[in-house]
Amino acid sequence: MPDSDSRAGTGRAVPFDLMPTATAVVDEQGAVVGWSDEATRLLGRGPEEVLGRPIGDMLAPGQPDLLPPRGGSARTEAGLSSGAVIRVVHREGRVLTLGIQATALADVSGDRRWHLTAIDLGRAPWWRASHSVLERFLTRSPYGIAVLDTDLRYVWINGTLERMAGVGLEQRVGRRMRDVLPKLSPFQVERQLRSVLDTGQPVLNFEYRGYVPIDPGREHAFSTSIMRLDDDDGRVLGVCYISVDITDRWRTRERLTLLTESGTRIGTTLDLEATARELTEVAVPGLADLAVVDLLDPVLQGDEPGPPDRTGPPPLRRMAHLSVRSGTPEAVVPIGADPGYTASSPMMRCLAEEGPVLQPSMHDQAWAADDRARGASRDTWDLHSLMAVPVRARGTVLGVAVFVRSGNSDPFEAEDLALAEELVSRAAVCLDNARRYTREHRTALTLQRSLLPQSLPVLPAIEAAYRYLPAAADGSAGGDWFDVLPISGARVALVVGDMVGHGINAAAAMGRLRTAVHTLADMDLPPDELLAHLDDLVLRLVDERSEQPDGPETAATAQGATCLYIVHDPATGHCTMARAGHPAPAIVTPDGRVTFAELPPGPPLGVGTLPFESAEFDLPEGSVLALFTDGLVTGSGLGPAAAGERLRRVLESTRPGLEHACEDILTAMLPDGPDDDAVLLLARTHRLREDRIVTWELPSDPVVVAEARLLAAGALAAWGLDELVFTTELVVSELVTNAIRYGSAPVTLRLINESVLICEVSDGTSTSPRLRHARTTDEGGRGLFLVAQLCRRWGTRYTDTGKIIWAEQNLP
Repeated sequence: MPDSDSRAGTGRAVPFDLMPTATAVVDEQGAVVGWSDEATRLLGRGPEEVLGRPIGDMLAPGQPDLLPPRGGSARTEAGLSSGAVIRVVHREGRVLTLGIQATALADVSGDRRWHLTAIDLGRAPWWRASHSVLERFLTRSPYGIAVLDTDLRYVWINGTLERMAGVGLEQRVGRRMRDVLPKLSPFQVERQLRSVLDTGQPVLNFEYRGYVPIDPGREHAFSTSIMRLDDDDGRVLGVCYISVDITDRWRTRERLTLLTESGTRIGTTLDLEATARELTEVAVPGLADLAVVDLLDPVLQGDEPGPPDRTGPPPLRRMAHLSVRSGTPEAVVPIGADPGYTASSPMMRCLAEEGPVLQPSMHDQAWAADDRARGASRDTWDLHSLMAVPVRARGTVLGVAVFVRSGNSDPFEAEDLALAEELVSRAAVCLDNARRYTREHRTALTLQRSLLPQSLPVLPAIEAAYRYLPAAADGSAGGDWFDVLPISGARVALVVGDMVGHGINAAAAMGRLRTAVHTLADMDLPPDELLAHLDDLVLRLVDERSEQPDGPETAATAQGATCLYIVHDPATGHCTMARAGHPAPAIVTPDGRVTFAELPPGPPLGVGTLPFESAEFDLPEGSVLALFTDGLVTGSGLGPAAAGERLRRVLESTRPGLEHACEDILTAMLPDGPDDDAVLLLARTHRLREDRIVTWELPSDPVVVAEARLLAAGALAAWGLDELVFTTELVVSELVTNAIRYGSAPVTLRLINESVLICEVSDGTSTSPRLRHARTTDEGGRGLFLVAQLCRRWGTRYTDTGKIIWAEQNLP
């Protein structure tokens, strides 16, 4: 690179170097009387060779005379004054093509002489030699061109650049860009100019933005290429840059980029508030300085808004707002509130007309004067331009989106409105999907809540508490369920189940299985048999759904069900459990020791391969059973073993009381909420008091029926239940008679006095009695009919040694 001395030269550098020009003087006779050093360098002939000799001796063969004959009248019409092209011979014999121009001179003697100037057209073509052509080319160029010296001060600009910025040459010469265009990113541009000046490496298509005096209210974008200017000797003369105004292209590119981003940034969830917030995040600051989204109230509930109500303003709710200023201080109302737009505002007009409203200027608008709060915000934050666009999807208006610019931002234009409409239309589809999902979600939750227990029954056998948590990830309805079911003999059944999946299908399948469990529990089936019957039901559901076009989803849901079924007998403290692919329950004994019940695993419902097996336990008084679905342990983020160990430690350290224990367990196991539905059911077992149960072994003899009646009457008298003696004697008489007549030994009579009076008669056969209606001529057959009429309910359950016929009566 040339040093600083060569750059500076002997004086200020000029933008264009002058052409080397050879000169000579010829007298009237055509003899050379003057010869310059440049002529010597051009033709290789020194003054001693050419002075006094005819100029025609240097012309190439066939070249006409350079000057007209002496005294010829055409001397002044030779055309040399306007330039000509001639061929001459170099001293070395090669032919040169010269551009020549002649000027007539007069000396003191009055003789005429000719001053000739010539350039080598082989080294400098005509367009380089002709400064007028070059100047016209640069001036008429459609690109803005500027030349700056080594101090980055303007030397020359063309008219295009002057028109682009509105600053002429006289305002620029000798000044830097920062002095004449302070708002056009001058320091950024000058860094590029200095880099090109120092390195010589050109910069192509460098883009920058800013404001120019000719259009101070609108930001412009320019694309500039920069190159360094050097002469033949390597001197650095300055830099030249060529600019193009690409404002329209830049704005189009920015809009396309914004639209592209909107496709990936809007609608990432099925949440109305999140989707509205994503729209504001895309619009600010790419399109506006403030963006607001307000939706109609019915949309928030998942409903479809009706036609516009012309009698009053529609009910709106602020869903999201965002500003370039921290905290969005321009917002008049908080998120979740009614924005309270006046009837004359652009927002209300937008909703009423179902079309966009563009206000390039918000000043002197009547609606702003009517709305004092927004008028004050406009003045405080210099809000000057507004667009209101209806949020419309599938022909239905869901709300309104508002975009505002402030400060030095350009006013909104028609192109900005078109962009806003496109952004809002894309967001509207996502918002409508979220609305539809909200409706479906609400329907599924309503269905699920209606299918789950509304409250737990108060039973002497247990004390229970529960918690149900929907999945925190999507909050949708799931298929987890639980039940506390009173069954015969003062016993209680505890059930926890889990359906794979979420939504209406899972909730509906859960409801069907829960109803089936209720029915099977009323049949007093043992846990393993109940699960077997439930498995058969799920298999039928799978077969039924697989035949339907939309069946696979529901079939897969049903096939992914698990269940745990426990029967606790408070009379003995005996507990029988069976499970179908479900986690085993935890048992907390009164001394605080925690163990997990060792149960045969059993396959999930609907697999139909392995049989189900039961396990039996004797629980001490006051033991706590902890039943749960896998969402409680998998949601902790730990492995099965580690999650089970954490649950064991938590159960050992919970506060007294089952409600407190539920809270402690959920806080410890799911601090961030479950990833899947989670059910927790805690049940503290109780034993029946011994003085509330009486049992008699009876011989298999019809004469013992009268004794059985007397024994039952005595027990009722001891309990103070004299009002039930008559009906109880009838029940005991009928049940004992049937057991002796149709059954086999041993025959046992048991009375249980708890929340109801229970009468049980057992025998050694599995033959079930049948209720029938006797005809008027029949002598028997009315016994069980009387039992059914006198008691609240009755039934049969089977044991390993036979069966038990039981009947319940309400206590007085």
